[in-house]
Amino acid sequence: MVRIKSLKRKTGIFAPRVALRPQNPPYLRWLVIAVLATLALGLSWGMYDAGRKFAGFDKNETSYELDRLSQLNKRLQQDNDELRMKAAGLERQLQMDVAASEDVAKQVKMLGDENTRLKEDVAFFQNLLSVNGKSEQKVSIGRLKLERGQLPGEYHYSLLLVQGGQRTKDFQGSLEFVVNFRQNGENMVTPLASESPSKTFNVSFRFYQRVEKSFRLPPDAVVESMQVKVFENGVAQAKLVQTVSLSL
Repeated sequence: MVRIKSLKRKTGIFAPRVALRPQNPPYLRWLVIAVLATLALGLSWGMYDAGRKFAGFDKNETSYELDRLSQLNKRLQQDNDELRMKAAGLERQLQMDVAASEDVAKQVKMLGDENTRLKEDVAFFQNLLSVNGKSEQKVSIGRLKLERGQLPGEYHYSLLLVQGGQRTKDFQGSLEFVVNFRQNGENMVTPLASESPSKTFNVSFRFYQRVEKSFRLPPDAVVESMQVKVFENGVAQAKLVQTVSLSL
């Protein structure tokens, strides 16, 4: 009975488990290890190379990129220099155009003023000839004006002396100018002196004579009007007295 039980334990479902393992040749294991190592090295090198390229450590590509950026910078500098030169040329041209336009405007204004003055002179002469064409010799003042100058305290005045009638001789005499102005809240009067040795404004004409001069006052003086007197040589009393206000 004992033997039968022992035999039953060694056979059947009661027998101990036996593991069957196939025997692989050693070179096959080494071959698999070599393949895996090669794959690991290849993967590592690929990741390392990709990391270098991503970080910009690839010498060839970095050098190419630097050359490209250097050429681009050089081209941009050349374009900037050209644009700067063009801008400077356009600015100079604009300044020349503005100066020329200002000169033209000044000339147009001067011509306009001269044209207005000539029209006034013609109208004055026509009126004088029509009224006094056959009357006795007589002197009159036409187109008396007083204007501000360009400098502080500077003023310009002009007048036209005309001799009508028979004109048998030249009119010889002098002019006297008096300026009325305000300064420091007070009304003041000052005569104008001529630059001639006699300090008088001498005139001598047969038909007409135009007088245009300037004078200076302190910048804080405010000119209101100017009076002109016409004297004939040898006569103490003024032949003509006329006052003009400052043109605004």
